[in-house]
Amino acid sequence: MSSTVAVRRLGSASGEKLADALAGRAGVEGVRWALRAPPVRLALRGELRALLGAGGELGPCHLRRAKFKPGRKLTAYYDVGVGGHTSRPVAVAWTPVASGNRRAPEPDPGGMAMQAEAERQGLAAPFERLQSDLPGWGMRILVSPLDARYPQLVRVSAAGHVHDMLSAAYDADGAVRPGPPVSTYAVTPVRYRPGQRHVLRYDPADQQGAPADPSQAVYAKLYRDGDGARSYRVAVRIADWLAAAGIGVTAARPLAYLPDDEVILYPQVAGAPLSDRFRRPGEALARQLGQAGLALRLLQQAPPRLAEELPGHDFDAEVRAIARASEHVEPLLPGVGARIGELLDRARELHARLPQEEPGFAHGDYKTDHLWASAGGLTLIDFNTCSLADPALDVGKFLADLHWRYAASDRRGLEWAQRCFLEGYDGQASSPRMRRARLYEVLVLAKITVRRVRLFDPDWAPRTEALIGRAASLLDAVRP
Repeated sequence: MSSTVAVRRLGSASGEKLADALAGRAGVEGVRWALRAPPVRLALRGELRALLGAGGELGPCHLRRAKFKPGRKLTAYYDVGVGGHTSRPVAVAWTPVASGNRRAPEPDPGGMAMQAEAERQGLAAPFERLQSDLPGWGMRILVSPLDARYPQLVRVSAAGHVHDMLSAAYDADGAVRPGPPVSTYAVTPVRYRPGQRHVLRYDPADQQGAPADPSQAVYAKLYRDGDGARSYRVAVRIADWLAAAGIGVTAARPLAYLPDDEVILYPQVAGAPLSDRFRRPGEALARQLGQAGLALRLLQQAPPRLAEELPGHDFDAEVRAIARASEHVEPLLPGVGARIGELLDRARELHARLPQEEPGFAHGDYKTDHLWASAGGLTLIDFNTCSLADPALDVGKFLADLHWRYAASDRRGLEWAQRCFLEGYDGQASSPRMRRARLYEVLVLAKITVRRVRLFDPDWAPRTEALIGRAASLLDAVRP
């Protein structure tokens, strides 16, 4: 069935239901209807078929992530099967349709130029077009590698340009690298978030274009507005500092920053995320948690140069970030939304009564997913969120992340993991920093909850309510 027919089937009842869902008036079931209901799926799949053209084969559309801003936008990210065993990242956004306004938006010149470049590079296929608008649904579809806010995305997705980039990176300073550049690469999108961020993986490929040696993979992180140059310098300084410490924890050292493409290249990191190790707790995990604590302490004791160029991030900024991240909870789960508001108010009041200290280096997202464990030790990754902040922030972030890992486990497992980490960090429970860390633990647990519990999961409401309840209980135990 064509997308035109699918759109025509959007009757007044479905239109009203979609409007109520986007406004938040229909609750979480309304949002799930917008993401999964047969009329919506029919329209989405019909338009994807139209983008593929007559010869394209549309496979399953797997919903991976959704983000809801009541009254403004609902965004969903899919892996879309396009024949055989291949898939393509697709972003879909619904915005409220003003009464009587069902005209398609004007074409975006930047998007049109990228579309043409993708066609020239052979990156559009099997799609004939990479963008579509369904004005009747208030729906816009973007197919990777299209994103007008990152105009370099098409270029750095082309195998020929990837070869040139890696050749330049390997030849830049004559340093020993994981391996020499090869003739061609398989390019895989790791993260496709139009308007926000992109990560690509480059694997050396054989003559058929298939990945040949996963251990030699290189990752490309895209930036804009010059932020990549700063992130590169910060990552190098962190890698130097941890390497000199000799504690068995290193940092992923970037291969190069390429200003013309605003890309940082990173080598493949050995091992697997520390978060994967929680399936087998024991002495090895205890040692690694202690190393994570020690590494954080050493980063915070580094000379001021480590924090050069970093933006500031204070307590009020963290509270505002949580308020923004949780704005969808109030219309969908009013009681829990009110509880989050009360929690933030209480946290502000308590923070004002706690002793403070000077800000210093903060990783900003210090968690078990960003520490990779291997036989050689731990490797710290992801330096986009580094800032000049309260040293208690990273401690609280890690403690909150452990709550998430043990959300369905017994309390003793959580207490054990936190104790292992804090023993490595040498955190004194009664110190002013640790009291602030426990306050950050509360805030970050709330942020983790509203960001990681997926709206389209059946247990979204009870899980959200339980985790926010746990955060409120933790706050009761924090003393000024």
